[in-house]
Amino acid sequence: MMHQQLTSQQVESLPANLSSPQSKLVYLYLEVTGETTLDELAGALSMQKIDVLSVVRSLADDDLIECDGTHYQCCT
Repeated sequence: MMHQQLTSQQVESLPANLSSPQSKLVYLYLEVTGETTLDELAGALSMQKIDVLSVVRSLADDDLIECDGTHYQCCT
């Protein structure tokens, strides 16, 4: 598994429609890292892949993140 170096970066604010702690965590992680795979997300956040998949689907449905097939990233 590839580990990404996280840098000190300020995130202005989280979208208002993020209600669950897991969705906030996944969104924040993607905001800081840029892009990542489902496996990397699950490993880095110590979450089950099925739970991460549910969260990223919800975030994608809300047009907060996008997926190019294998990598997820925040919408710009």
